[in-house]
Amino acid sequence: MSELHHRIIVIDDNVAIHDDFRKILTHDDNASALDEAESALFGRATRGRAEIVFDIDYAFQGQAGLDKVVSACADGNPFSIAFVDMEMPPGFDGLETAQKILAVDCHIQVVICTAYSQRSWTEVVDAVDDSDRLLIIKKPFDVEEIVQLAHSL
Repeated sequence: MSELHHRIIVIDDNVAIHDDFRKILTHDDNASALDEAESALFGRATRGRAEIVFDIDYAFQGQAGLDKVVSACADGNPFSIAFVDMEMPPGFDGLETAQKILAVDCHIQVVICTAYSQRSWTEVVDAVDDSDRLLIIKKPFDVEEIVQLAHSL
């Protein structure tokens, strides 16, 4: 089975959110071993599709996340997706972080994650030049929602 690697950055001031993304999106060797054991036991072929592997990086503040996005672009190894918390005092909030990231990387998809927002969707879209590369999800997020977003974006 071949592997496709996609880079994700999680920008959130809460270490528990970093841990959640790590648990949700990183490869589980036990699951692969279970698939192989099931195949051997029941004679089923293992899935032949490519497995997507997410390489995840983390930042606690908007400026640090932006710096990592800029560096990744300069190195020729950009991120595919940035999951960005809306509220990250002090410094850039999620909207400002998203604006700056979208300005420096013309391919990245940005998902703003928020428990509550002081801004409406219209205000967010008006503030971002390229809203086609922007989504907003509410916290607490559903595990399957994160998995689907990571795979589809």
